[in-house]
Amino acid sequence: MKTQTSFKGVILLLLTALIWGTSFVAQSEGMESVDAFTFQGIRTLLGSLVLVPVILLKSRAQRKFLDADGKRARNSQNRKTWIYGSILGVALCAAANFQQYAFYHSTAGKIAFITAMYMFFVPIVGLFFRKRIPLLTWICIAMGFIGLYFLSFTKGSSFGSLNRGDIQAFICAIFFTIQILLIEKFSPECDGVKLSCVQFFVSGSISTVLMFIFETPQLSAIKSAALPILYSGIMSCGIAYTLQIIGQKYCEATIASLLMCMESVFAAISAAIIIGEKLTSREILGCVIMFAAILATQIADIIKARKS
Repeated sequence: MKTQTSFKGVILLLLTALIWGTSFVAQSEGMESVDAFTFQGIRTLLGSLVLVPVILLKSRAQRKFLDADGKRARNSQNRKTWIYGSILGVALCAAANFQQYAFYHSTAGKIAFITAMYMFFVPIVGLFFRKRIPLLTWICIAMGFIGLYFLSFTKGSSFGSLNRGDIQAFICAIFFTIQILLIEKFSPECDGVKLSCVQFFVSGSISTVLMFIFETPQLSAIKSAALPILYSGIMSCGIAYTLQIIGQKYCEATIASLLMCMESVFAAISAAIIIGEKLTSREILGCVIMFAAILATQIADIIKARKS
């Protein structure tokens, strides 16, 4: 059954975007001290750990009201949660680490806007499921790629000069597209907090293994990045990703992607305010074009809903 969009879902996903946007600054600052797999491994495991007390408290409160049938239903749901959460964890791990590696070569605001390309990929993937895409949406997709060009290329440069970090952020957007569509499919069948917890545990475990294979984590470096890791782990993972899963229960995937890509706007603003990161006039033009495409796509969705 197709997920219907409600005001509750809109508010939860906008709050998600706000937290993610400010977290881009924490990710950028954290990379000054630790490597990508180290940062992602610790922050996602921390995000999982933060949710454990919430899950235990909820389970204790619900236990007294469950009969034999209720317990069987809960056990069945828990099995699905582990399976679905593991799949989401793999997708999140790929998306998050490609994004984190992009910070070696690009800026927080720029990465945020390129990551927002998932808002265009979601309806494109919908074509394979026979979802009709309005002409205005295709125009917005074209606008998005034009904005991406201005954001990623300097004046007079060619496609051969594409920044490595821009490519990694673009791949990240593809994996986030997969994650968004999977959440739309899985979230109605699972408890949102438990699903989020399993997702982080799997993602963090994979990143931690990669950390010990490809990096040399130092305790002193981790301590230096403690504040960015704590903010990113508790707020971005523990809270925001959980809000995403709960919010998508009340929001259709295309609209959800549009709302969450507002993280790019919040990231650019927070980067400018907190760490003084400035975009060039050409990059600002790219941001404006992409933001206009976001607004136009939302208008297209509203028009479509009214016609329906």
